[in-house]
Amino acid sequence: MTTADPIVLPGHRVLVPGGTGAVGEGVVRAFLAAGAEVIVPTRSKERSEEFRDLLGAAADEHLHLIVHDYTTFAGAEDLVEQVVRFRGGLDSVVAPIGGWWQGRGLTEITEGDWSDAFTGLATAHMAVLRAALPRLGSTGAYTVVVGDSATWPVPRSGLVSMEQAAVLMMQRVAAAEAGASRRVYAMVLGPVTSRLAEGTIEARQVGDVAVAISAGSAPSASIGVHDAAEAEKAISALRTPFPS
Repeated sequence: MTTADPIVLPGHRVLVPGGTGAVGEGVVRAFLAAGAEVIVPTRSKERSEEFRDLLGAAADEHLHLIVHDYTTFAGAEDLVEQVVRFRGGLDSVVAPIGGWWQGRGLTEITEGDWSDAFTGLATAHMAVLRAALPRLGSTGAYTVVVGDSATWPVPRSGLVSMEQAAVLMMQRVAAAEAGASRRVYAMVLGPVTSRLAEGTIEARQVGDVAVAISAGSAPSASIGVHDAAEAEKAISALRTPFPS
């Protein structure tokens, strides 16, 4: 944690689709450190074992790995139903779903590029939100994780910018539609330092902000997290009791 007093969430059930990714790993580690019950879907049993090995001692009995394809409407619906049935409910979702794509300008992309880098990822985000948001309890939150490319055009990676912008608007629409009944957040990240890259914000610090979102009571918002100072500021604000 970036604060002196750690946030604890014992028994808090959080679903982290995309949790085996580089950013997702930081989110998973932060929620496990907070004592939450962390559910992470993976593509295969082999990937589950690899991820458990990667987490090492952090992969305790509160980590629940499920081999499941959540990238379609039907798949996401089935995943959420399983979580609710076997865990007794669902409190939060943190969705660092995505990846990077580059290499061609918009006039050069192929149909395969469009399907993989835009349609597939946007559909996965929409499928999970559609299935999970109505099932969340009265506490916790739904948090999507996007990069600065959601608001800043990146030449020759335009499909990423377009997909991330669509996900950011999805969050804004979902928040507007939910009103006070659900809290729907976006975390907009700068370059992230992880096992795969060097950046300006640590993946674990991203996770610490996600934990603070789930533990807080502030209404839906979009939060920029670009460095340690912004992460600390966000956590401090989220820990301040929100007037009822």
